[in-house]
Amino acid sequence: MFGDDASKARNFSMDRPAGKALGKRRAAHRYTRAVTLFKSASLVSVLTLASRITGLVRELLMAATFGASALTDAFNVAFRIPNLLRRLFAEGAFSQAFVPVLAGEREKEGDEATRQMVNQIATVLAWALTLTCVLGVLGAPVLVWAMASGLNEEGFNAAVFMTRWMFPYIAFMSFVALSAGILNTWKRFAVPAATPVLLNVAMIAAAWWGAPWFATLGIEPIFAMAGGVLLGGAMQLGIQLPVLRRLGMLPRVSLRWSGLRRAWAHPGTRRVTTLMLPALLGVSVAQISLLINTQIASHLATGSVSWLTYADRLMEFPTAMLGVALGVVLLPQLAAAKAADDAARYSGLLDWGLRLVVLLAVPCAVALLTFAQPLVAVLYHYGAFTAADVQRTASALMGYGAGLIGLIAIKVLAPGFYARQDIRTPVKIAIGVLILTQVLNYLLVPHLAHAGLALAIGIGAMVNALLLLAGLMRRKAYLPSPGWARFGLQVVAASALLAVFLMWVAARVNWLGFEGQALQRVGLLALCVLGGVLVYFLTLLVAGLNLRQFVRK
Repeated sequence: MFGDDASKARNFSMDRPAGKALGKRRAAHRYTRAVTLFKSASLVSVLTLASRITGLVRELLMAATFGASALTDAFNVAFRIPNLLRRLFAEGAFSQAFVPVLAGEREKEGDEATRQMVNQIATVLAWALTLTCVLGVLGAPVLVWAMASGLNEEGFNAAVFMTRWMFPYIAFMSFVALSAGILNTWKRFAVPAATPVLLNVAMIAAAWWGAPWFATLGIEPIFAMAGGVLLGGAMQLGIQLPVLRRLGMLPRVSLRWSGLRRAWAHPGTRRVTTLMLPALLGVSVAQISLLINTQIASHLATGSVSWLTYADRLMEFPTAMLGVALGVVLLPQLAAAKAADDAARYSGLLDWGLRLVVLLAVPCAVALLTFAQPLVAVLYHYGAFTAADVQRTASALMGYGAGLIGLIAIKVLAPGFYARQDIRTPVKIAIGVLILTQVLNYLLVPHLAHAGLALAIGIGAMVNALLLLAGLMRRKAYLPSPGWARFGLQVVAASALLAVFLMWVAARVNWLGFEGQALQRVGLLALCVLGGVLVYFLTLLVAGLNLRQFVRK
């Protein structure tokens, strides 16, 4: 008996150093993985920043060139139709269903089986998109009427014409979503994150050179923007194909009927299709809300659709930089953690993402609420964009700002369900939020006009995020790490000082009075933004927040 105990003690003594070494290696691996995740999110965020900067240049050119008129309303409606379908099918239901299945297939079956599955899914997608584009071009008048029946005759006809030209954009962007899902799963985040820049470049070229050229030909200048959209979609797909070829993951599409039948019978295709049905309903709810809001705005004062669109572009700046970047990086990682049945890693990823949301989204929301007019004036108040347009766009931006935290948090929380291949729960929540949003529209629009539409979306987003969070916690899929109360107080204190600083600056400067001094106004805004960043982060440091924890965790 004593001999056995001695042997066990001896083995324990010999194994303890090895165990410590193994523990150190595992800790180092976890640290490396966390740093890699942070770097990936940072890379996506930086590239998304480049996309948003070029997007703001695009909107600035459009505002200065076309202002807010019946024809700009027509273009925004026409562009919104393929964008609606893009968010519905490409970046919406398809991505939500495709990426978890793709990540799970690669984790369990390997690259070759994943390649075969991608080929079959791409075949079905190509056939579906061809039919969709044909129907969309033929049914453009019905689509425009359903989106914005309040347009006048000139605006309606222009919207129909531009919708027909831009409709193939949905086909390009659906394959961009397929390619991006593959590249993100293979941790090639740079190219998918950079592709939106190409759309902005194409549209900037259309506004800068195409519109004047069309005017010399006697063609309505804003029609050049439709050509810019189509060119931008083709460029976004074109830049991803060589990267897929180098990975050996370039999809092979079968154009034969027999090939379509084989593709449809593939288990991966069936799984993605099964998941897409509830996802399609969930995304449809959000797009139905957008459609209703556009319809309501088309019956308000002329320019309402454009004011909301310009405000939406500014609101999407932090939403894309933070929410989209985190969602893109987290979804395949969450799906892989779920496939490996690693509950601790799954919960830790969500906790890390939510802390980043709070750290960065709260000051952004404060800025949109307290500094809306200076932002809109500096970015849009040129040429045909009047001071009245600035005020109306700023009021819409403040409405969006009220729900910015929710809009960004959804990008982290919803992938938590998608990675578990649970799409029905977010759908049920989205349906409830749609009903709430329309009730809010009924209450707010009579008093706040177009700004009421933006505020209703903001409030709805906050409710949506809270319900998603409660759902994950109720399922014990997400268990918050210690320290949230102290962290929240630190962020609130820093945000309060930031709000005081921004309100003081906004009141001290006449942001509409810089006639002919665009560079001075831009420079002053840059100084104010830099000052706000310093106020916020220095306050956090004084309050004892260790920012390096977001890299280490």
